[in-house]
Amino acid sequence: MSCLQTIQDYGLRAIGIGERLLPKGEYTLCEHFTLIGSGMIWNIYFGLLALATGFFLATAVALGKASPNRMLRKPAEWFVFLFRGSPLFIQFFFAYFLFLNLKNVHPVFDPFTAAWLGALIVLFLNTAAYTGEIFFGALRSVPKGDVEAADAYGMSGWPRFRRIVWPTMLRLAWPAYTNEAIFLFHATTLVYFSGFPAWRQKGDALYYANYFADKTFNPFIPYPILAFYFILLTLVIVWVFGRVNKHLNRHLPAAQRTKMRFRLNLAR
Repeated sequence: MSCLQTIQDYGLRAIGIGERLLPKGEYTLCEHFTLIGSGMIWNIYFGLLALATGFFLATAVALGKASPNRMLRKPAEWFVFLFRGSPLFIQFFFAYFLFLNLKNVHPVFDPFTAAWLGALIVLFLNTAAYTGEIFFGALRSVPKGDVEAADAYGMSGWPRFRRIVWPTMLRLAWPAYTNEAIFLFHATTLVYFSGFPAWRQKGDALYYANYFADKTFNPFIPYPILAFYFILLTLVIVWVFGRVNKHLNRHLPAAQRTKMRFRLNLAR
């Protein structure tokens, strides 16, 4: 089988398009790259949706923590404490068994036991908690002079937040938020180890890398390929977020613009 035929057969297998049976016998390098790359579709799916939805919840959490109203502040603080204080893997574990019990109560919860929805919800809540803390720190760092200038122009409430506070908060938080986005995409590999099953072998990149490692008894080919794909994904994230960071700082003198610095998270 040619490499082009392999790509046609297995390039979209992770989402149910193409050959249903996994390759057997001689495992070529093309099959490694194609199937693991196919699984990356799920990792990108989890990361993009969790990041996009978690961004808005994180903004609400940051505002809740900064609120003088105890009824808003305390739930936000406990939400952040719960998801930052427990390991992500344990969150996957408890969420799966929670959804499994809810499924027994009512069939409407059946989709929540699948990885495409259940694992996504866990990642969404987890990144919202971490990002909410980042936004909260940036919110407290908004210069008072900017707020006072807005007051002098007659801005208050929502217009002041939308035009002054929120853009400044994003500008200050963006470098740290970039690192959170990178970690979130890396954390999608934990879905494979969670209780959420891969239905009909529609697994993520680590699922296929582990398949090849088990069949060939050689982890030194599939896992470096997996790392290669994530390095490429990280470079794309850094580039995209760097462009956004440049846009957020476009009004500042060059010496005052926030520089993007990639920092590896050794522990979560």
